[in-house]
Amino acid sequence: MNVLSVERLNVTFCTDEGDKHAVRDVSFTLNNEKLAIVGESGSGKSTVGKAILRLNSPSTRVTADTLRFKETDILTCSEREIRALRGQHISMIMQDPKFSLNPVVTVGDQIAEALRVHRRISKRQAREAAIAMLQEVSIADPEHVYGQYPHEISGGMGQRVMIAMMVIPEPDIIIADEPTSALDVSVQQDVLNILNRLIEKKNISLIFISHDLNLVKKFCDRVLVMYGGRVVESIRADELSNASHPYTRGLMESLPSLRHRRETLPVMTRDPAWLTQEPLT
Repeated sequence: MNVLSVERLNVTFCTDEGDKHAVRDVSFTLNNEKLAIVGESGSGKSTVGKAILRLNSPSTRVTADTLRFKETDILTCSEREIRALRGQHISMIMQDPKFSLNPVVTVGDQIAEALRVHRRISKRQAREAAIAMLQEVSIADPEHVYGQYPHEISGGMGQRVMIAMMVIPEPDIIIADEPTSALDVSVQQDVLNILNRLIEKKNISLIFISHDLNLVKKFCDRVLVMYGGRVVESIRADELSNASHPYTRGLMESLPSLRHRRETLPVMTRDPAWLTQEPLT
């Protein structure tokens, strides 16, 4: 049985200027793997992630033939059921911790709260588990960091705290929305190594939302390429360089290379037909 099944997912933003179709007929399944969703800004990547957790605004219309976590129908389950699903079974790591962490609560208490919401344990037990989790994400002095506020820690440490908070309930799925985009290059790989070690250790499936094709080619197992709210190609990550769809090839060719110097990077020519064609697999 698939951990997550998505068939013909559509997301529409209802505005004063009319309906804006952000996601169109997106279908995929997720098993025990690292699945990347890539594409340009505005292609619908993050909107798909939020729709899975029903985090879209009230003015958003979400429909699907199937949107199911194991046996749970995400579209029809109650608010109480979806709140139980969030965190305990599906967690989401946002791209910038300074906008995701509560500025008036210590980072340790926020991690402990993420555990206590879903488990009946004492404050002392939650504190001990949070400190152990901070150590798991390679924070050198976890007891000291436990008592710090988000503004007192660096961006890289903040992202590790976010990973700790999302992993501590041991969910089945983590949705990571560009978790390294706000970090310096020097710490990006450290954060990815920590995330990879934890999801493998705890057998967690990953949806990795990114615009960095070189990164997902090395880090993920499978890639969905989105354009204009649609999936245009589904491909193994290690075969990205041999992609068939002209949009995917265009994205790959536009990447600068230190080994092969070019005077100018090619400009992609987009085809309106891509918005109606079936995705390549």
